[in-house]
Amino acid sequence: MSIQVVIARPNFPEVIERLKQHFDVIDNQQDRPWTPQSWSEALTHADGVMTTGADPVNQVVLTNAKRLRICANMAVGYNNFDLPAMTAHGVVGTNTPDVLTETTADFGFALLMATARRISESEHFLRSGQWREWRYDMFAGTEVHGSTLGIIGMGRIGQGIARRASKGFGMQVLYHNRSQLSPEMEAECGARWVDKATLLREADHVMLVVPYSAATHHTIVEAELAQMKPTATLINLARGGIVDDAALAKALKERRIAAAGLDVFEGEPTVHPDLLTVTNVVLTPHIASATVKTRLAMANLAADNLIQYFQHGRVLTPVNPDVLNAPQRRV
Repeated sequence: MSIQVVIARPNFPEVIERLKQHFDVIDNQQDRPWTPQSWSEALTHADGVMTTGADPVNQVVLTNAKRLRICANMAVGYNNFDLPAMTAHGVVGTNTPDVLTETTADFGFALLMATARRISESEHFLRSGQWREWRYDMFAGTEVHGSTLGIIGMGRIGQGIARRASKGFGMQVLYHNRSQLSPEMEAECGARWVDKATLLREADHVMLVVPYSAATHHTIVEAELAQMKPTATLINLARGGIVDDAALAKALKERRIAAAGLDVFEGEPTVHPDLLTVTNVVLTPHIASATVKTRLAMANLAADNLIQYFQHGRVLTPVNPDVLNAPQRRV
């Protein structure tokens, strides 16, 4: 019996052809929308699947997908995976760390700059024909160079942002993380650990790069927004659900913080309607890793995990590695 692999969303043709050399591949180059039922049915006879962060692998899917052995996420985050259920069913999950670190850090800084300097807001003003004259206060934004950046979540991407901030823009970098970096890494990043309240109180710009989990859900709600400077900006590069989007929209509308830049949203691709009505927010559709080189590297790493698993019984980037050492489940 041939090994069947489902590719959930459109992907690079060369990656699909590479997988076809090893597997019976069912792709979705037409980008057909999945309903919960059609998604579950698509995996009924699948041995492996390449998913994106929008494709859920949960108890319902796993109950029907008796042959499924591996879910290769084309993303760093994997909150679309029900890991306890996957582990119980003997299904290994993988992600794509490292290959998108620098590209995502670049975008984080781009989003910070666009937000602080009111680039989207001023472009809409220009395009709508409202620009008539120069004014001293026209779209005067928030200083970036020499200001204080607070980073919540200091993994690989957070460290990349910190290096850009401290070395390229002369910023003072504060960070808050579950564990403190080594003194050597702090020196390399030009960053100093502080508690969350201090970071929110002192930062001119707050950048969120923390993974999503039950523990980090609504890390930023109304109480945290109230602790920030009224001149501060908030950038969410992490995952939807880290920020209470309704509370943020209210704070932006009332100018309790200066601006926000969001690449991720609760319930995306749906965006909270109140965020669409405020002008002091930059909104992008989850594109932090979106360069051709990086997205291709992500796709190839996901493909590598599928190939390595079925050829050698191992993967490169497991997120529940205990499955690999457990007895194979019975079908």
